[in-house]
Amino acid sequence: MVSINISLTEEAYNYLKMLKGNEKSFSDVVLEIKSDKKSERGTAKSLLKYAGCLKNLDTKKFDKIREDLNKSFEKRQEEIFNDRVR
Repeated sequence: MVSINISLTEEAYNYLKMLKGNEKSFSDVVLEIKSDKKSERGTAKSLLKYAGCLKNLDTKKFDKIREDLNKSFEKRQEEIFNDRVR
């Protein structure tokens, strides 16, 4: 088997390590990701991976974040379009 060294950020390495667990190799994980991306793209199964990921979401905190983002977006739009009018 040929072995090739690659560079990863610590974040990427930790993510792969988490997916790998004790049962798989890093190569197994990368090939699974490749396979999953090709076969599941645009399917209901690809969306089901995320089912329940927001169940513990603090809705008040989420609403505040969304409100702040909307205000920021509106402010930037005003700045952009007012500059064009001038």
